[in-house]
Amino acid sequence: MRTGSANLASVVAALERAGRMPRLVDDAVAVARVERLVLPGVGAFGAVMARLVGLGLVEALTERIAAGRPTLAICLGLQVLASGSDESAGVAGFGVIPGRVTRFPDGVVVPQLGWNRVEADPGCRLLCDGAAYFANSYKLDSAPEGWSVAWSDHGGRFVGALERGAVLACQFHPELSGAWGAALLERWLEASLC
Repeated sequence: MRTGSANLASVVAALERAGRMPRLVDDAVAVARVERLVLPGVGAFGAVMARLVGLGLVEALTERIAAGRPTLAICLGLQVLASGSDESAGVAGFGVIPGRVTRFPDGVVVPQLGWNRVEADPGCRLLCDGAAYFANSYKLDSAPEGWSVAWSDHGGRFVGALERGAVLACQFHPELSGAWGAALLERWLEASLC
C-alpha cells in the first residue's frame, strides 16, 4: 500500500524474495478488495495520518482490520492503529488499538536503531521468539485485549508486535530482520503456524 512512507522499497523487495508480486494501491476500493495488504510506515504519525485521511483510506483500513482480513502493519503502520500518539498531539489514529503511543523514556538512546530481542507470548501463532531490526522513537506500552503479543525491551518493556487472526502489526521491520523476519513474512503470507 502506498502511504508516502520510506520503507516501501524494502517491503516490496522482501515480498518479491518471498516469491510474491506485490501491487501498490492507494484507493479505498483496492484496500477493501486485495487478498493481503501491507501498511508500511516510516516517518511521523501526523503526516502519515494526514496522507491516509487525504486518500480516504482510514475507514477502509479500519473495516479491513476489524474484519480480520490479512493485513500486515509495519513500524509506524502499527502506531497509526492506536487512538493517538504523543508524537503528534491532537491527531487521531485509527483507534483499532485503544491507547496512545508514547515516546521512549529519558535516559535511553532515541531513536532505537538496530537489533533487539522479540519474545512471543504463548498464544501467538505467527510470532516466535527471535531478534528483529527496529527503527523507532515511539512505542505502544500495553497489549490490547483480544490480541496476542510479542514483547521487546528498550528502557522498559513495550509491544514488539501484535497479532489477531490474519492481522499482524510489527513495531520492528520484518523486511529488514534477516532470516527470522523473512520466515515471519512467509508465515503471514502462508498463514502457517510457528
